[in-house]
Amino acid sequence: MADPADWNNGGWDWLDGATPAEAVPAGDPAPSFARCFAGPDGVRVLATLKAMTLGRTLGPDASDAALRDLEGQRRLVALILALTARGQGV
Repeated sequence: MADPADWNNGGWDWLDGATPAEAVPAGDPAPSFARCFAGPDGVRVLATLKAMTLGRTLGPDASDAALRDLEGQRRLVALILALTARGQGV
């Protein structure tokens, strides 16, 4: 266990050079995605994309190509949702 005598008792001085958690690296597209899908139209578009991909299932007679195509679409929609959420700070 650490010795309390070794602890930094300098108050909040260690925080002076810290980068805020909200800082976004240059070139990060997440804030752009968040702004793009923030309004009612963006919410409607995301709901439609989710219904067309994540909420869709293929029957047992679906070809391998159809399954792969749907999985690619799902991956893209999942990426858009993740970037939008990260851009909103969720």
